[in-house]
Parts: sequence; C-alpha cells; structure tokens
Amino acid sequence: MCELTILIPCLNEAETLGICIKKARAFLEANKISGEILVADNGSADGSDHIALAAGAKVTHVQERGYGSALIAGINASSGKYIIMGDGDDSYDFLNLTNVIDKLREGYDLVMGNRFAGGIQRGAMPVIHRYIGNPTISFIGRLFFKSPVKDFNCGLRGFNRARILNLGLVTPGMEFATEMVVKATLLKYRISEVPTTLSPDGRNRAPHLQTWRDGWRQLVFLLMYCPRWLFFYPSLIFFLLSVGSLLILLPGTLYIKKIGLDIHTLTIAGSMAVLSYQLFLYAVFIRVFSMNQGLYPAKPKHRFFATIFTLERGIAAGAGFLLVGVILLLKLLNGWNNIGYGPIHNPGETFRLLIPSITLISIGIQTIFSSFLLRILGIKTKYTNPDEKN
Repeated sequence: MCELTILIPCLNEAETLGICIKKARAFLEANKISGEILVADNGSADGSDHIALAAGAKVTHVQERGYGSALIAGINASSGKYIIMGDGDDSYDFLNLTNVIDKLREGYDLVMGNRFAGGIQRGAMPVIHRYIGNPTISFIGRLFFKSPVKDFNCGLRGFNRARILNLGLVTPGMEFATEMVVKATLLKYRISEVPTTLSPDGRNRAPHLQTWRDGWRQLVFLLMYCPRWLFFYPSLIFFLLSVGSLLILLPGTLYIKKIGLDIHTLTIAGSMAVLSYQLFLYAVFIRVFSMNQGLYPAKPKHRFFATIFTLERGIAAGAGFLLVGVILLLKLLNGWNNIGYGPIHNPGETFRLLIPSITLISIGIQTIFSSFLLRILGIKTKYTNPDEKN
C-alpha cells in the first residue's frame, strides 16, 4: 500500500506515454511521495504497454474497450490511498500535481482540475468544446445536481480511492467523467477544484474523443440521473396546461377574439392530461429504481412518499378515477338511450362528457397498474445508499 497512484488510461499512446511517465516519476521523487505509476492499457496495438513497462510503470490490461472501462479497472488494480488520473497524451502536466495531492491530504474526496481557471493553451481544445460543449455540460450538471464543479470534463483529477470505489461507477465510455462528479455530488462528498493547465497533446493522430457522440452520451446520462428535468417538470407543465384547458372548455366554446376553441381543443387537452400523467409516472419509476439500486441517495421526502403511496392506496386512487370516469360514461350512454340510440344532433355536448370520461378512465387504469409496478420495483424495500457501506 502506497500513498499515491498516478493512473494513466491508455489506448495507442506510444508517442507521448513515455514522457508522461517520466514526468509523473519526477513528481513523486521531487516531493518524496510513496507512490506508483499505473497504466491501464485498453488494448493498444502500438506497443504502449511495453513502453510503460520499460519506463518503470505498472501495467494492467483491460479487455473491455472504453475510457470508463480502463479507469474502473485501473482504480481496482491500484494500491494507492489516493489516485490522481490524467490522460496519456501529454496535455496535462504531471510535474505539477502538488495542488491536487495537498487537497487530498486535507480530506477532500474528489479534487477536480479546472482548465478554464488554469489556462487553455492555443490549439489545446477545439473551439466547439471550449465555448459550447464543456460549458454546456458543466452548466447542466450544476443546475441539475447543484454541483460545485465548473469543469465536469477535466481529465486530470484526484480522489480518495476507497471513497470513489464506494460510488459503484459503471459507465464504460467518456460519460464516466460525468458519472464520477454526479455521484460524488449526490452523496455529498467533499469536492474541490484546482486550476489546471491544458496543453496541446503531443500525438500526430486524431483524439479518441468524438464530439457529438460523447457529448450526447453525457447529456443522456445527466437527464437519466435527474428524471425531474426529463420527466417531472415537463409533466407538470403539460398537466397544468391540460387541466386548465379542460376546466375552461367544459362549460362551452371559448372565444379569443375571432378564434373559437371548442371540442377539438378539448380533445387535445384530454390527450395532454394522459400524456403528462405518463411522464410523471416515468419520473417516479426511474427515481424508485435508482434509489433501490443504490444509484441515487434517498432523501427524506422520498422515504415519506414510499410510506404514503402504498399499493393499496394506489389501487384505491386509481379506482376512484376509474369510477368517476365510468359514471360520466354511463351518463352519456343514458342520454343516448333517451333518444333511442339514434343520431346525435349535438356532438359538442356529447364530447364534453366523453373526453373527461376517457381521460379519467385512462388515468385510473394507469394508476392501478403503476401501483403494482412500483411494488415490483421494490418501493417498500430498504433504500440502499452506497456511502452507508463505510
């Protein structure tokens, strides 16, 4: 067991890997740190692993491809109390890691580099990444999760090995960088940022990062980990609009200047009500599943919801919606019966009963079956918090 592991993920970095290892070793020696240099080789075909061994680094071979896969394997194979990870393309300066190790020794669980604070040299980062991609992902991360991190994608970061292992990181691709920050934030880990300089990499080939693919995967991860933005807030907006429209249009046609809103708008409002309810249920399903799998820490309000919304109460609520809808439908059928099941001469009045009836019946049936699904997902099981394993 040593104090620090300097972890370098690697896929065909023969041009620059030796330089990175040399700088990392010089840092350890200059600061008299008990440490190791570990290269997580992700299937290099250019002899990178042999270069690493010749330079005195340890090598762990990772069969599953992907940035995240390499780092997860490297973290598991490391022996340091702390780990500082950085790319093997010589874009980060392994000679200047003092500010990172100092923060780790102070007790921070995750220390992020901030390239925007430390300086981005000319040609080190594509314009679209510098001014659109990275700021957008970082802004969404701060907005969704109230994270203090301003540079979510910085490849140079340090962390307490035991604490990061407790996060149960699983994503195999570039979104691994985001997963680490999000989970650490949700579990209220101590997080700090330090200025980091980014230099142009020393390779003659194109980088592994693919702008649109990897950016999209990160965005999807952020949305899936925060279902209130993907499902709940849209469902709330749709619900307020649809219910408001139903209440306004049920008495009769609404005229806005020369525009008359009638049963066609009422039909759209009923459809929106059903859709908004489905989106709300999706948000609940994802949140319950995430908490029960230990992917998301349960908050007091979530536990309160679990005690209030039982299977039996869900069935009762669904049955209530269903009953009201059926009563309206029976009233409609009774009116049709009174005219001998003949042609309906005033379809507008008929639809003012039919649309609310179908809407309530749909919501009632969804509520009943969703209550069973929530039971299957384990809403009544003990919520698992990965941090409680300590």
